[in-house]
Amino acid sequence: MTGRNAQNCNENYLKYVSALAPPTKHFKNCLSAFAVGGLICSVGQFFRYMLGYAGLSGDELAGAVSVILIFFGCLLTGLGVYDRIGRYAGAGSIVPITGFANSVTSPAIEFRTEGYIYGTAAKMFTVAGAIIVYGVFSGVLVGIVYCLL
Repeated sequence: MTGRNAQNCNENYLKYVSALAPPTKHFKNCLSAFAVGGLICSVGQFFRYMLGYAGLSGDELAGAVSVILIFFGCLLTGLGVYDRIGRYAGAGSIVPITGFANSVTSPAIEFRTEGYIYGTAAKMFTVAGAIIVYGVFSGVLVGIVYCLL
């Protein structure tokens, strides 16, 4: 195909696909992502207030709230609830720390039939591995800059 024929073919294909594809509901998707993400963060804030009243403060409080949210993210993933939340909320369920817990737990559950080492342990970080690497690298880089200033 020549350049003009290829371009014409691509345009025809894009018209064909857009005619068959259902329209995206951008406003509804953004609203549901905002609502669910806000709800998850509100639950985290609730735990923060309750643990603050119990006497925790500073790093202990932040760590305890993170552990609780990660636990609930893993639990809901194991029960199959978090996937349904994700289908409804989209990015609203991925952004908070519970989404990270889901991205580690899902492959571990999916590949558990391959054994503990080659299945669960090896596949657990297929999605979240890059996040962990870049997070550690960014933390080291920021630490170096902070020490130099």
